[in-house]
Amino acid sequence: MAGGGTGVPGAVPGWVDHALLPLLNLLAAFTLSVAVILAIGENPLDVLGLMVQEALGYPEAIGYTLYYATNYVFTGLAVAVAFHCGLFNIGGEGQATIGGLGAGLVGLALTGWPWPLAAAAAILASALFGAAWAWIPGWLQARRGSHIVITTIMFNFIAASLMTYLMVDVLIRPGQQAPESREFDPGVWLPSMEQGLGWFGIAVPPSPLNLSFLWALACCVLVYLFLWRTRWGYELRTVGRNERAAVYAGIRPARVMIVAMLISGALAGFVGVNEILGVQHRLMLNVVGGAGFVGIAVALMGRNHPVGILLAALLFGVLAQGGAQVAFEYPSVNRELVMVIQGLVILFAGALENLFRPRVEALFRRRRAAVSTIQGRG
Repeated sequence: MAGGGTGVPGAVPGWVDHALLPLLNLLAAFTLSVAVILAIGENPLDVLGLMVQEALGYPEAIGYTLYYATNYVFTGLAVAVAFHCGLFNIGGEGQATIGGLGAGLVGLALTGWPWPLAAAAAILASALFGAAWAWIPGWLQARRGSHIVITTIMFNFIAASLMTYLMVDVLIRPGQQAPESREFDPGVWLPSMEQGLGWFGIAVPPSPLNLSFLWALACCVLVYLFLWRTRWGYELRTVGRNERAAVYAGIRPARVMIVAMLISGALAGFVGVNEILGVQHRLMLNVVGGAGFVGIAVALMGRNHPVGILLAALLFGVLAQGGAQVAFEYPSVNRELVMVIQGLVILFAGALENLFRPRVEALFRRRRAAVSTIQGRG
């Protein structure tokens, strides 16, 4: 990743790498999205305007947008922590699923407990379950050389199969066919944001947004402090930048890789707190809904920094909420077309993230050359 230093060929200031290039990629994605909307005979301004209106135009819509963004913050942070250690963790979907299992088991077990204690137990359980699911691929990578991408993909499918077995044969509520557990005791539900703000006399419409959004914001702060303000974070980033240099400095890369995956899995597991304890109030299948995979794009677009991840998660929350509403208003703009727009954002944020870099770096080289010439004449 380009830095902000001078004297390095092609180097650009940090704000270019962290703000300008992602913005150019985003504009390119939306330009192609406009072309797609035109191709199906709709007005892009009307469609995109409705998408923004239905995502940010009124309090209930904002609640839904932030609810989706909460999951993307957790999974984006999970990808970023692993990536800083040189690991491409694409197992967030499975880790979030197993983290949800942990949160759900707490909800089933703690009948009669007050919600603050239940929430603390659920956060701990989801972190432990998600971390345990990420530990195995991390250990295999660090100790046996098994590629982290392959093992985390496999563990996504294993997690889905395990949850299907548990919900169909073990945890299903007796007397029903739907693969769901019994509903948790209302006392252990994580309060909605409507209830939380109501404690301070602030009235907002009901939505799935709950207090786990505040925990997502806290995790952004904690991840920043860990990565850039602690020795352990420095060791993790050193291993990701140059494993040989890390060994020379006395760092044990295998141990650091395993720790990075444990933290990554724990962060992904927090999706279960939002979905299971905050919204569904029961164990059920497919609650993650692809958030683990979206988290990859969120981390890439956010340049693996908590602030960037938060902003990117909000963008994908807008696409999720606004896109669903657009599909109701425009029959030709179905859910699949909204996924195309999301896919274009992911494409330019991921595979084509360096598309504009050569031109931007060339522009800055010419600018530095011109400034040097003027200074030399002076």
